[in-house]
Amino acid sequence: MPHYHNLRATPGAGKPYGVITRGTTGFNRLRRSDRWTRYNPRVQCLLRSVPSPLAVDVGYGASHTTTVEWARWLREIHHGIEVVGLEIDPARVLPPRDGVRFELGGFELAGYRPHLVRAFNVLRQYDVDQVADVWDTVCSRLAPGGLFIEGTCDEVGRRCAWLLLDGTGPRSLTLSWDPHHTPTPSDVAERLPKALIHRNVPGEAIHAFLSDADAAWERAAGWAPHGPRVRWRHALADLAADWPVTPQRRRLSDNTVTVEWSAIAPSS
Repeated sequence: MPHYHNLRATPGAGKPYGVITRGTTGFNRLRRSDRWTRYNPRVQCLLRSVPSPLAVDVGYGASHTTTVEWARWLREIHHGIEVVGLEIDPARVLPPRDGVRFELGGFELAGYRPHLVRAFNVLRQYDVDQVADVWDTVCSRLAPGGLFIEGTCDEVGRRCAWLLLDGTGPRSLTLSWDPHHTPTPSDVAERLPKALIHRNVPGEAIHAFLSDADAAWERAAGWAPHGPRVRWRHALADLAADWPVTPQRRRLSDNTVTVEWSAIAPSS
């Protein structure tokens, strides 16, 4: 068994940091982010570089479902990874199950210093001026080289957006969507993370990026008979001519794009 005390910054983390949110969840709601995380080279390298990695899911909600699903994906990277779900609402803290422990805690991470942290559909319910403090709080508590995934999605996970952060702050934005239920890339804008959702206006980089993604999608219309995923591959190659997007190293069942944070960060 792993020695959990070695992963804590201080025994007894004090008062959880955060507010109780709605807590809605559902099976496979975060599957797009889970799949991306499983095959992300930086996440893989991090989790395989330590003998006993720790992952913490902050604000798992009214059910254990998405945390347990996340744990299954992470164990494909490192079978010995320890996964802990944290909830600020004591009524939602559950007994351990499926190899996952559930504890009371919030963005202070219950005193843990994890290698990987996830918080999905949590900050969306906060005020935008609280976001930077939450990011700083989490990132300052990561293990060396640790990563933080912060994002949001719709109720069934068809449209998702998330940020990847490290100890220096945000590094990239990823958008992922079901092409059969999302007519254009910019339709994902309704699910942008809190730090960006109010910035999708003319003059902001995220608005320009989404507009260019739509334009690339339109220019790839000739590939539509081959299906929306083939069309998106060509649109993505077009988009990459003007934006620092991450090349896709494997075929995906989703339409997905990852762009460097520096290219789409808010103007002020």
